[in-house]
Order: sequence, then C-alpha cells, then structure tokens
Amino acid sequence: MSAAARFSPRTLGLGAAVITVLVWTAFIVIARASASRSLTPFDIAFARICGASLVLIPWGARIVARDGDPAHRSMFGLSPLPLRLTATAGIFGGLAYALLAYTGFFFAPATHASVLMPGSLPLWTTLLAAVVLRDRITPGRALGLLLIVLGDLFVGGASLLHALEGGVIWKGDLLFMSAAFCWASYSVVARKHGLDAVRATIAITVFAFMTYVPVYTLLAATGVVTSRLGSAPLGEIAFQMLFQGVGSVVISGITFTRMVQYFGPVRTTMITALVPGLSALGAVVLLGEPLQWSLIAGLMLVTAGILFGVQRVRVGAVPQAPVPARAAGGGADA
Repeated sequence: MSAAARFSPRTLGLGAAVITVLVWTAFIVIARASASRSLTPFDIAFARICGASLVLIPWGARIVARDGDPAHRSMFGLSPLPLRLTATAGIFGGLAYALLAYTGFFFAPATHASVLMPGSLPLWTTLLAAVVLRDRITPGRALGLLLIVLGDLFVGGASLLHALEGGVIWKGDLLFMSAAFCWASYSVVARKHGLDAVRATIAITVFAFMTYVPVYTLLAATGVVTSRLGSAPLGEIAFQMLFQGVGSVVISGITFTRMVQYFGPVRTTMITALVPGLSALGAVVLLGEPLQWSLIAGLMLVTAGILFGVQRVRVGAVPQAPVPARAAGGGADA
C-alpha cells in the first residue's frame, strides 16, 4: 500500500493545504532574509533552478521515455512539452518570475512583498484572462479587483511618492508586481493549453536549467556579472537549493495541485488568501519589520478583495482546466 493510500482524501487535502500555505509564507520571509546574506538575487535563482532540476529533470526524462511521442517533448527529450510551450512557460513561470521576485527583495521589505505579490496576482490574472481567454469580468470580481488595487496603492503608493527623494523601496514594489504579472502570464498560458501541473513545472525547470544555468555560469566565470557563489558558505547554497528549489518548486507544486483536486479552485484561492497576512506577520516577528498603518490597511483590502472576488464566482462557472503548479512563490506565489 502506498503512503498516500493510507490516508483519506480529506486528510491529504488538509495536509496539502497546510504545507502549501507554510511554504508560500516561508518563501517571502526567507527570500527577504537571504537578501542580507552572501548571495546575489541571480545566485539565489541559480540555486533554485539547480535544486529543482535535481528532482524534476530525471522525472521529466522518465515521463518522456514512457510516453514515447516525439511531438510532445523537447529540450533533448527532457521536457514533456513541445519546445514553443516549454519556452513560453519557462520564460514567464521560471526565469522572469524568479529573477524579478528575488531582485525585489533586495530593495523592498517582505511586508510589501506579502501584499503586492499575492495581491497583484489575481488582478493580473483576471485582466490577462479577459484579453487572452475572453473571460467575463463579473461585477463581483470587478469590485474585488478594485479592493486589491486600493490595497496595493496603500502599500506601494508611499514608496512611489518618495522615489524622487532617493528611496529605493519603490523599485522593489514594482519588481514584486512585475513578478506577479509574469506568474499570471504563465498561469493563463497553462490554462489556455490545458497543461498538466507536473508536466508544466518540469518543463519550466528544464528550460531554466538548459538556458540560464550555462549562460549565468559563463558570465560569472568571465566576470561580466557579479556572483558570490564561489565565496558563499556551502551551507547557504545548499539551503537555497533545498528550500527554493525542492521546497518552493517541487513540494509546493505537488501540494498545490492536491489542494485544487480536493478543495476545487475557488476554495483553494480562499485558503491561499491566508498567505499575505501570515507572511506579513512573519516578517514583523522574525525580521523585525515595522507594521505601519498603511500596510495593515493594504493587507486588509487585498485579502478582502481576494475573498470577495472568489466568493462571487459560482463553483460551476470556474474553468476546471488543470491548474499550474506554483513555482514562487508563491509564491506567492514564493
């Protein structure tokens, strides 16, 4: 009997929800804490890709070998998706998301990321789905999105106003929202093509490994870009590979998929609405970041916007296409 078969579907669903929320919350806190240590944001992305590749590339090779259909594979038989889909998903859901998010943590605090990344995600996803997939934006969802925009303005508006005074937090805020846009683009692509969560996650990891890893290694070795991989403690590199790669990409990807299978997409979105509040609280308690009134207001508005928008969507009206695994996030969307 397999380990999964020993537990009821309810137990597996609840366990998957707890793990997903904890990993996404920890992603934001740990990514911000990592900004004050040895590695650069590009180094962390490198460690993330390498860590995930240790698990997902052999997995992808096994899937490709089992399927045996040349039309549904690419990247030397390691990606289970065609090259065009692998590249599109890999750019948005793999490289761009990770590089933008990790760089943002070097400019802005985790409390900002807690609101702006999970908060911007439904906003970008809804707008992109309306343009690309011709989804209808209902009045209830529109009101939820309005609350999210107001919440984002409460958090990021002050830093934008101080941009001319020499502050840098606004750069991180824009990077966080750009990262959310990239992940939303990946989600819409995955939904449009009905991509399986596991195969999509494998594909973006293979693409990142085959493109980013050799290019970044060459640029770092020749001194074109600054890298601290050669001087950073091995323990720190190993930790980033384990958490950012195996934890954030592989484990949360699987548990998020299990959540959708058990709770459905609507209830899953409601559960993951816990992430902004928990990660902001974690940043205040563990990182000593201030909990300002504007952050509290923004956090409440974003959480209310997510919940309000989701509750106004009938379960039967939600597309049941496979939901892509979280690579980030996820984040947020760690």
